[in-house]
Amino acid sequence: MPEIVGVHGVWNHLAGKTDEEAVRHHSRTWSGALAHSLGDAAAADIHVAYYASCLRVAYGHGAPDPDTLDAEEQEWLREWDAALSPRAEVGQGRMLKPVRQIISGMATRWHLDERLTGAFVTVFLKEIKVYFDGRDPAPRQAARDRVAGALRRERPSVLIAHSLGSVVAYEALWQNPDLKVDLLLTLGSPLGLPPVIFQRLDPEPADGRGSRPPGVRRWVNIADPGDLIAVPRWLARSFDGIDEDLEAPIGVFQFHKVVPYLRCAQVADTLRPYL
Repeated sequence: MPEIVGVHGVWNHLAGKTDEEAVRHHSRTWSGALAHSLGDAAAADIHVAYYASCLRVAYGHGAPDPDTLDAEEQEWLREWDAALSPRAEVGQGRMLKPVRQIISGMATRWHLDERLTGAFVTVFLKEIKVYFDGRDPAPRQAARDRVAGALRRERPSVLIAHSLGSVVAYEALWQNPDLKVDLLLTLGSPLGLPPVIFQRLDPEPADGRGSRPPGVRRWVNIADPGDLIAVPRWLARSFDGIDEDLEAPIGVFQFHKVVPYLRCAQVADTLRPYL
């Protein structure tokens, strides 16, 4: 059985592939990235739970376009922008800024390509919109079931959850307290992003705090200081039970991608005692 189960993040739907093919593809990618820092033997035993097909997000042809964001998604973008730069302009002015201006500001502030930033922001907002849609809870539950099913089947000692996958994993572990892992490793996690994600978590944070799922023995969070999804990157400010909160610069051209996270020294050092 794999020692590691992974949970992918946003923008990982593989059109034209079956779920089984997607699992194999992502598992190979993650295994190869870990082999870079851990060695082939340690990295080969990994299974990535694939939930992207549960969200059924359609982006149309070409790169995802910020102009397709609906009114609610635009509101979430402004809330996200406020969380990224809480000391910037306040009040109605910021809440009325055009979408393209917000994205341009994000790209400039974080030294990112504006076109890529716009596409990524669009994907992130549309996927979390489907995930948190209270009118149709089926995709959210299906995604959590994919993660819980992989954990129940594989019984790993380590669960690595990246990006939106950390939200799915967190909720799946709380919903299934019988599931046990020795280590929960979250990478580039938006779990603490207020109010877009943090206030919508299940279970709902108590007195402004989330907490470590009951089946998790140790929780380590790693975030790149340039990752605009990992806001705030210090999850211990919002969650009880985090044993380590670490920074890992992964490169301005690799922001938020899982492969550079998996290849970084902080991830390797965290995993070695469990493999």
